[in-house]
Formats: sequence, structure tokens, C-alpha cells
Amino acid sequence: MNLQRNNLGRLVLTTADGIAHEGVVPVRAYPISAPDRMIGIVGADGHELAWLESLDTLDASARQLVDEELRRREFMPEILRLFGVSSFATPSTWDIETDRGRATLQLKGEEDIRRMGGGVMLIADAHGVQFMIRDVSALDRHSRKLLDRFL
Repeated sequence: MNLQRNNLGRLVLTTADGIAHEGVVPVRAYPISAPDRMIGIVGADGHELAWLESLDTLDASARQLVDEELRRREFMPEILRLFGVSSFATPSTWDIETDRGRATLQLKGEEDIRRMGGGVMLIADAHGVQFMIRDVSALDRHSRKLLDRFL
């Protein structure tokens, strides 16, 4: 399997039989619980062309291409820190630091905070953006204290 980006910026997968498939898209089977494992490479027609048990099986350049494409396709900022909240009653506005920079989110209600197991939480803001906390226990003490008030 060979993965490259063409002049138009689209991914091209060349399979072992020498056929080049233009416009392929990597898709995670389990984006939250196993983000680096079980990735399908899907063709423009929606059919799976390749299956990766782990991103570690790719060489460095192919891994970078897949990572770039997944980041472009998926938008789920990871909350790293909570600086403050406007109110402990909902709706409230949260001032947060994410892996993509500082941001604010508006929490409509406690039902928009979902525990996914293994310390993972998903938080939906009023605009439909899903934020993720990958490991609640890894947050600093102040952030955990603020979050605990909503749980």
C-alpha cells in the first residue's frame, strides 16, 4: 500500500495490485476509544479499499498524511484546562484551553455532558460543537473542581 497526496491536494492510495485510487479518505472505526487503531481507507465511492489495524504500521510520511487528513475531517477539540465558568447554573459560558487554542463554549444543560467511560467525557456546546476531555483525572485541580460542579 502506498499513500501520497496529488497536485490537487487529494490523497491517492496505490494498492498492492498497482491500482491508484484518487480521493481516498481515512475513517476511524472508534475515534474516541481507539483513535490510532482500526482505520479504514475509503474510496470516493464509499467502499473500503484498505484496513489499518494500527497507524503504527505506516511509514512516517504515510502516517503524517493520514493524521493530517483525519484532523482536517474531524473537528473535536480536546479540553485541556478550564479557566472559569460564568455560572454554576445552566446555561453557562466556559472559558477553556483546548488542543487548538483558547476558546469559550456555551453549555445549555448538564445533559450535554456525557461520560464515555475510561475517564473520557464529551461536552456539546450550544452551537453543536463536540468538545472532548480525554482523561478527566489528567486535568489540573482547578479544572476538575469546576467540572465537578456540573456532574
